[in-house]
Amino acid sequence: MLAWWLFIFFNHLENTNQNFLYGAVEGALPVLAAIFGFVNVKKWGGHTSAMGRAVLYLSFGLLTWGVGTLIFAYYNIFLDVEVPYPSLADASYILSWFLWAISMINLSKATGVKFGLRKILGRMMLFIIPIIISIFSYYVLIVVARGGALISDIEGGWVKTFFDLAYPIGDIVILTIALLVYGLSFNYLGGFFKWPIIIILAGFVFNYIGDFSFVYSVTKETFYVGNWVDLVYTLAFFMLGLGACLMDPLSFSKHSDK
Repeated sequence: MLAWWLFIFFNHLENTNQNFLYGAVEGALPVLAAIFGFVNVKKWGGHTSAMGRAVLYLSFGLLTWGVGTLIFAYYNIFLDVEVPYPSLADASYILSWFLWAISMINLSKATGVKFGLRKILGRMMLFIIPIIISIFSYYVLIVVARGGALISDIEGGWVKTFFDLAYPIGDIVILTIALLVYGLSFNYLGGFFKWPIIIILAGFVFNYIGDFSFVYSVTKETFYVGNWVDLVYTLAFFMLGLGACLMDPLSFSKHSDK
């Protein structure tokens, strides 16, 4: 994917079949990663364990995001719509936010968040981090990316208004939960699954950067499929997919036996 993106970048390709096919493959990869994630869910005992639920909803989120990107590519390739908004792709994207929030909540139960909350610093973080993220997100997602307008087009109808509000709110929720999980459980993350969890949390940070970059470039009318924003998304979902694939308890057992 990196080599393909570099080919598009150095050849200054915009709105060509190469761009749109890159977008389609970008959507197919999270779907493939979700399949591996579902396999790992069974190894965790399915929905009965917190880690199983964390991997399950992470995988469902990857699936819906991938499907949304494939729908986006369908608009690009078959309907000749370069940046469809709002569309069925956005409905699938929004589902990802909800599913990932559930995943992060269950991941917090599977890690040491409850131990972190026993400390004064941990309880302070529970209140301080959401406030900081909300202020920061309002600035970068609304003031910078949207020029201060929360709703981009009043005449776009209630569907467009819904997505204009849902995207920044979803970004705030996901980044807040991810940073809380990382901050409150950092001292308790150990063993074989320390790095997979860190990779997943880092993936959400890159997804946040990708969303900001997408909104900013669309507002400035500089976005096109396969530009630098898609590289950020590719990195984000490579990390989320890798994290879901690495959350394999059987690998942990083999590692422990050595």
